[in-house]
Amino acid sequence: MVVVDPVARRTDGESVRIAKDVLSAGAAGTKVCLPESPEEFARALARRGSRRPVVVGDDRALLRAVSLLHRRRELAGCVLSVVPVGGALTVARSLGVPLGAVAAARAVLDGAERRLDLLVDDSDGVVLGALRLPSPAAREEEPAGQEGQEGGGRPWLRTCQSLVRTLVPPRPLRTAHPAPVTGPARLRVEVDGEILVDLDQPVEAVSVTPRGAGTVAVEVRPLSVGAEASPLLALGRRVTVSGADFRYRADTGVWGPVRRRTWTVWEGALGLTLPGA
Repeated sequence: MVVVDPVARRTDGESVRIAKDVLSAGAAGTKVCLPESPEEFARALARRGSRRPVVVGDDRALLRAVSLLHRRRELAGCVLSVVPVGGALTVARSLGVPLGAVAAARAVLDGAERRLDLLVDDSDGVVLGALRLPSPAAREEEPAGQEGQEGGGRPWLRTCQSLVRTLVPPRPLRTAHPAPVTGPARLRVEVDGEILVDLDQPVEAVSVTPRGAGTVAVEVRPLSVGAEASPLLALGRRVTVSGADFRYRADTGVWGPVRRRTWTVWEGALGLTLPGA
């Protein structure tokens, strides 16, 4: 069963058409679903029956499918396939999925199942790739602000905009979430219950990278004073990070703020069709 993400249809309809043609020609009884919303996407996956699901879309569509199947506890008995279409394909590439529509569709038809590890956090969220924390400041995550975009290089328009701003009271700042930390962070990082770095040591960055065989590699870069500090390294199956409100980057976005989060490796939890597996 081919589930085509609506974003893929809007951003690259030609690649979607090619993928559907190759898959329909190579597998008898192929059913194509064209959901218009995340809710319809979820219903299509839930009603797949004995059909093997094939997701046509970007990293967000892939993560959505994996998350839905994980929450339904159906990953163990399911082999997922993906044809990457869209702008954000970093995760699919890192998993070994071909990026061209024809090559990826051929891999769906001729490839084999490979069991991959998943990182599952204590809120039942899943991570397919690496973790990075703390996240960069908000201004690095968002597009350029009004100062860089308003007026489009037209002085008369900038003058009018400035006049309007002087007449209209400014909107209050949103305070729903604390501002992200912009400097070094103080975090406690534990790997399998052992403290790798504690709150008394400021850190510049922490990375958690899948290594296969049920383990992740954890690297902590302490804040260097003078000579560059050596990174702290560990391998393990469970990673807990705690401290002041922090954000982290995982797969398709930035998450948080949280004060504590634990990730556990689920070995071989995801079955993915890959070429030459």
